[in-house]
Parts: sequence; structure tokens; C-alpha cells
Amino acid sequence: MKENMGKVDKIIRVIIALVFSALYFTGTVTGILGYILLALGAIFILTSIISFCPLYLPFGISTCSKK
Repeated sequence: MKENMGKVDKIIRVIIALVFSALYFTGTVTGILGYILLALGAIFILTSIISFCPLYLPFGISTCSKK
């Protein structure tokens, strides 16, 4: 897997994941929507850690800075 995520993209994903988690754990969002947000947050954290987003691949998107 070749990295296709830049630093800003990773930071934004982590922030969004934290917001999703906060919404769920404070009880603002519950039920199935809450579980969906938790799953999306987990995916955002995972893709930030590995610096690879599979959805970018078919579209040829890369937010990495050129080396």
C-alpha cells in the first residue's frame, strides 16, 4: 500500500473521529446512527494511522506532498 494521505488529511480525520466518539459517549447520538458514527470514527482512525485511504485509490486522489 502506497501512502496517499497527507498530514492535514490525517489530522482532520482524527478530529472528526473524536467528534463522532464524543457525540456517541455523551448520549447525543444513540441507536444505530450512534453505532454507524463509531464505526466511521474507527475507520478514520485506522486510515490515519496507516496513511492509506482505499477510497482514494480508484479516483487517483493523493493528499500527500510530493517528495
